[in-house]
Amino acid sequence: MIPRFLCLLIALTITSFAQAQSSDPKPLVEKALTAVGGKDRLLKIFRIKEIFHFGNTPEPAAGKKRSTRESILSQPDKWWINKKERGAEPAKDDVRAWSLDLLVDEKSKIEVIPDLTDEGKSCFGLRVSGSVTPAMDFYFDKETSLLHRLDWRGDFYRFTDYKEHDGLKYAAKTIIFKVKDTKPWFFHEVTEIERLAALPEDLAKP
Repeated sequence: MIPRFLCLLIALTITSFAQAQSSDPKPLVEKALTAVGGKDRLLKIFRIKEIFHFGNTPEPAAGKKRSTRESILSQPDKWWINKKERGAEPAKDDVRAWSLDLLVDEKSKIEVIPDLTDEGKSCFGLRVSGSVTPAMDFYFDKETSLLHRLDWRGDFYRFTDYKEHDGLKYAAKTIIFKVKDTKPWFFHEVTEIERLAALPEDLAKP
């Protein structure tokens, strides 16, 4: 018969091992990267076309129209609109989150956070800091491992309508909400993406 204290020791060891596994973010990061096509398919230099509007309804307010924009981006920190670089801009970090570039940044410190259920989706969570301030909380749909929600700076983002370009899955639609009242304030859609081998030569130097 196994002594009672030995049984307890074995149980504690198994529990500690399970906790260590569950707190290791690497398997979850790999799931997220694999879901979109793998680390090698992430966007680095690309052209993007968008439509968007500010407001709390999916359609612009009466008399208002959606805005359109064409940009060229180079991860991690360059974004040109009409050939002019935007300079310091928090939206650059939004793009790094949406594209999962932050998950592969060597400066990123990634930790597991509690699961979240949002809009009926059960999600696993990862917090990223070090490469972005303040830290971002990513939530990935457990069924697909695709990014479903991002919490950052008093807002939360919901990502939907996943499409594919050149072996990469990306969320074509994003809605941003205020955490304090859960009301939407920004609607965004990616209408076109083009992966680029190099930056165009006619862009203004930052």
